[in-house]
Amino acid sequence: MDNQFKSLLDYLRMVLSKDASDIHFSVGRPPTLRIRDRLVPIEGEAKMKSEDVEKFFSEMTTEDQRTLLEIEKELDFSFDCPDCTTLEGSKSARFRVNAYYQSGVLSIALRLIPLKIRTLEELNLPKVIEEFSKARQGFVLVVGPAGHGKSSVMAALINLINDTRDDHVITVEDPIEYVFEQNRCIIDQREVGRDTKSFGRAIRAALREDVDVVMIGEMRDLESMSAALTMAETGHLVFASLHTSTAAQTVDRIIDSFPAHQQDQVRAQLASVLLGVVSRRLIPTIKGDLTSAAEVLFVNPAVRNLVREGKTHQIDLVIDTSASEGMISLNRSLAERVKEGLITLEQALGYSLNPDELKSSV
Repeated sequence: MDNQFKSLLDYLRMVLSKDASDIHFSVGRPPTLRIRDRLVPIEGEAKMKSEDVEKFFSEMTTEDQRTLLEIEKELDFSFDCPDCTTLEGSKSARFRVNAYYQSGVLSIALRLIPLKIRTLEELNLPKVIEEFSKARQGFVLVVGPAGHGKSSVMAALINLINDTRDDHVITVEDPIEYVFEQNRCIIDQREVGRDTKSFGRAIRAALREDVDVVMIGEMRDLESMSAALTMAETGHLVFASLHTSTAAQTVDRIIDSFPAHQQDQVRAQLASVLLGVVSRRLIPTIKGDLTSAAEVLFVNPAVRNLVREGKTHQIDLVIDTSASEGMISLNRSLAERVKEGLITLEQALGYSLNPDELKSSV
């Protein structure tokens, strides 16, 4: 390797020392950090060659993982760095890694997974979201764009259950991100590819594993969505994430994933089991750190009727007029951050789906 390049360990330590969320190794660019939602090339570093990226990949993986990458052309896995020093003083760190090919060469994206599972309060999220951890059965969805902390929200809710209930919790992830320390709950974490063949298979198997709560890292396909609905229907509490923007869009996305002849049945299923949706945004503040804004939907009889009747476009109106039930619109959450002086109105407008309404409320 070119002598200008540091070791993999040096770069991973840099993620921690610079308080970055991600690091990218990409051919033709210097190693690049994501800091406060901005990509920042590491100063003084040369552009990476394919052999540089491949060397780092080899240091993070087993032979089986390298073979799988050759077959699949992309690979998700987690990587523990026992010799890193975190900002909390721990000597270990954990990363979620995606390796993939682009233009015939390998690239790697690593995201830092905090070792400490933060509470909803520490995530700057409304306390009312805790209510979802008290449910005994039903379906809770945590949504938002990639990189906006869906996994952190679900981990906070599972950890709250871990501290307050005597339950059996199974997580199905690809890869395992936050590692839970069992407290009052038995928590079994299953990784797709290592511990189970697929999300759908693991979710269905949980029905025979005396489970109370299931956390699904991401619903990626029809099989996992169908299995999650069945799990919630059969008296279990299910948390899952989706790459959608709003509560209404989330409902449509699930229903539209099924064949047309099944959609009426799925609407009825979803209307009966859905408890709520949390849609989160991470926003850089004026001071340079990050804060949260969130849309929160609690499913009441009005929302159930809208889902059942295919009138999901009216869900936004219910959220706007149901603050007394704990519901929060994204615009309201953004407006609060502006009034608190955490973000500018211009920043808030960039994240709003209804900018004109937001302007009138600030």
